[in-house]
Amino acid sequence: MKATPLAIADVLLIEPKVFGDDRGFFFESYNRASFKSATGLDPDFVQDNHSGSTRGVLRGLHYQLPPKAQGKLVRVLAGEILDVAVDMRRNSPTFGKWVSEALTADNKKQMWIPPGFAHGFLTVSDTAEVFYKTTDFYTPERERCVAWDDPALAIAWPLGGAPILSAKDVQGVSFEKAETFM
Repeated sequence: MKATPLAIADVLLIEPKVFGDDRGFFFESYNRASFKSATGLDPDFVQDNHSGSTRGVLRGLHYQLPPKAQGKLVRVLAGEILDVAVDMRRNSPTFGKWVSEALTADNKKQMWIPPGFAHGFLTVSDTAEVFYKTTDFYTPERERCVAWDDPALAIAWPLGGAPILSAKDVQGVSFEKAETFM
């Protein structure tokens, strides 16, 4: 397993060792000891989530406030997404900055998004299945949503038209009005 810091160093691109032959492939999508060795981190994952989306579905930008903040390890089982993390930590030098990475079933890359970040993704293939582990349980009363299209963030979503949003995501607040982490 290889871990590479992205432009915001706390967000990591995780690349597993993939073994392939004429039968197909095999890889460990998560191994606690390997993850710790590669990243220096030992998150306690407590929940797995799996979503399916069609092209143009944009989910996010979601996060949970302390004491229920979530770290996420995100991967794609089918299709392709643009995965985005926004730094919501007010005391961080990268506060309000974002990073993105193309995650695909083919490249098998994963993104580690630590607590203190908002997370979202756009499905860029016809369909996509996204699977992610979280370090805390989903807690609706602690969940917040930042507007995906906030001009202050200026996220470069590769849209071919208006995205498909949930009612919750339509209600996302501006980054300026969002509750943040200290």
